[in-house]
Amino acid sequence: MKNLAYIDGQNLYMGTTMSDKPWKVDLAKFRIYLEKKYNVKEAYYFLGYVQDANQELYEEIQKAGFILVFRQHNPAMIGKKKGNVDSDIIFQVMKRLIKNPDFEHIILVSGDGDYKILIDFLLEEKRFKKILFPNKKFASSLYKVIGSAYFDYLENKDVKGKIS
Repeated sequence: MKNLAYIDGQNLYMGTTMSDKPWKVDLAKFRIYLEKKYNVKEAYYFLGYVQDANQELYEEIQKAGFILVFRQHNPAMIGKKKGNVDSDIIFQVMKRLIKNPDFEHIILVSGDGDYKILIDFLLEEKRFKKILFPNKKFASSLYKVIGSAYFDYLENKDVKGKIS
């Protein structure tokens, strides 16, 4: 069976480029890593909203093999608030569980504590594999209770070496 990955794009970007030792994720290498390490067949990359100035970034994400998903915003609010895709990711995971459960496990990429209730539910249902934190410093302490078998850090030397 295939696994699915859901990536909070802003959290991934901020967690790596704003770390104590900033670094850049090579998206093509990251996509290969997700497939080889976690058997990820579909990887959804969530971003806040479309901006013409970021067209090259969007193309890079898609060329790397990610399915790009944008948050819907009222046009008047664009540029006035952050992307905040947490609820979109949670909704999409739950929708997939109900309407098209043709996968084995979910992998999340974020350090945000807002996903804790989703992860607890996925663990109950035996549908959760791992949360990958972009940055140890910004990883929510809420996840300590799920146990280290269910999380890893992208900045760990062995992981970073494969995806940077």
